[in-house]
Amino acid sequence: MPARFNYAWRLFATGLSFVVFGICGLLFSIVAFPLSCLWPHRASRQRTVAYVIHVFFRALVLALRYAGVMRLDTSNAARLRASGPVIVTANHPTYLDVMVLLSLMPRACCVVKNAHWGNPCFWGIVRAAQYVSNADPAGLVEDCARQLANGYSIIIFPEGSRSPGLNRLHAFSRGFAYIALHASAPILPVLMHCDPPAFTKQMRWYDVPPRAFRISVNVLDPIGIEQLAPHEAPAALAARSVTSAIEAHITQHLFGHGFFKTGN
Repeated sequence: MPARFNYAWRLFATGLSFVVFGICGLLFSIVAFPLSCLWPHRASRQRTVAYVIHVFFRALVLALRYAGVMRLDTSNAARLRASGPVIVTANHPTYLDVMVLLSLMPRACCVVKNAHWGNPCFWGIVRAAQYVSNADPAGLVEDCARQLANGYSIIIFPEGSRSPGLNRLHAFSRGFAYIALHASAPILPVLMHCDPPAFTKQMRWYDVPPRAFRISVNVLDPIGIEQLAPHEAPAALAARSVTSAIEAHITQHLFGHGFFKTGN
């Protein structure tokens, strides 16, 4: 396939996927969400909505792969579906990270920006799925602990926004550490990488790379909170210790897996 035609096709397929996502999100908000509110059992409603979201994103990832827009490599992805809820803690290089993780996890709850609760394409989804807003730090910890107790793994990006650029991460916020300490839940570090870069913080949706981008998902071993927090330390000190340890752990493995390059 000629390079120019290949680029034009991937640009078209990328734009089409955003349109489909936007339309489906809007329809879910104005049709499916009101209907789901009539569901009498809150717990089974959440399970169903979480699974529907998983299936939708799995289909979207497959469509992007078959269209030649993206490739997906996973390592130890079964850990994302292992028995027992965990706090999935990942770096955040691209806009598509949460879509990819949800496509791999049929029973997950996300911590999302408060702005998404007013977005017409998201507000019905985040409410029906009972996702957790980051607007209130204290409420975030309690809400996430409740979701963990109900059997849902939590997906959280401690950077709070997409990574700033090559070989760099935003400083990790401590929210995930407070959740882990409060719920005594294990942390599951996940490495995300995209080559060539696509949908980064500096790029627009139409900044299609010269070839299909490859997203890599490497799931590391889960880490028990007791391995990271000083024994009987005050909550603030323990959270700082956990945050520093996980940030260093993820950064070290990003270099170790070749996702970050030394000397750049």
